[in-house]
Amino acid sequence: MEVLEFTTGEIGALVGSFLWPLFRIMGFFLTVPIISTQLVPARVRLVLALAIAVLISPVLHPMPQLEGISVAAMFIVLQQLLIGAALGFFLQLMFQVFILTGQMIAMQMGLGFASMVDPTNGVSVAILSSIYLMFATLLFITLNGHLVMIEVLVDSFYSLPVGGGGLSPGAMLQIVHTISWVFTNALQIALPAITALLITNFAFGIMTKAAPQMNIFALGFPVALMFGLFIVWISLSSFFDSAASIFTEAMMMMRDLTAG
Repeated sequence: MEVLEFTTGEIGALVGSFLWPLFRIMGFFLTVPIISTQLVPARVRLVLALAIAVLISPVLHPMPQLEGISVAAMFIVLQQLLIGAALGFFLQLMFQVFILTGQMIAMQMGLGFASMVDPTNGVSVAILSSIYLMFATLLFITLNGHLVMIEVLVDSFYSLPVGGGGLSPGAMLQIVHTISWVFTNALQIALPAITALLITNFAFGIMTKAAPQMNIFALGFPVALMFGLFIVWISLSSFFDSAASIFTEAMMMMRDLTAG
């Protein structure tokens, strides 16, 4: 009766071919939107990471054969976690566009004080920001954005193989420059509503000069609030097209990020 024998190097290669991709996937799931929220239990995220690692490990390039406990192995673990976390953080910035859009419009229409605890992030945001974020999340899932982001993650193992170089300084600088991209897109979405509300406030200023005895605060606040809600409702038709364009642009930027 023959007994299968494995050397230490073979066992290390077999385990490493599964573990090295798993660390990058786990780092990605720790920061990526939707999956990293408090609404998704840690066990569910762990099971998803294990399932994806099992599915993709057979088709990846050969993994480096290292000892289980060594400085090189710890360095690769840290490197994979940072790559996954950076990719997830990049997508997190994409969703901040809609939160910032809601904050801008809410401040102009007088709803800046109306905030609630966002159950996904555990922080207080304007109610309008929560509405925009909810619409953006549903649209992202409807457009199969969650599948695209996993596809980009898997493709990163070919452009940034395990054991090779991590994210380049140019890629890290690109993540920093993405912050200006967030403000630009948020302003573009909120600009029609901000302009309409600015004209409304300007009209109330003229009315105050024409009739100083009129209590402009008692009249202006409910009118600005109702008119702001009307503008938000009108702009929802273009919001979905803008959000889809932002998703497409963000995914292309994410691919460029992993490419170098």
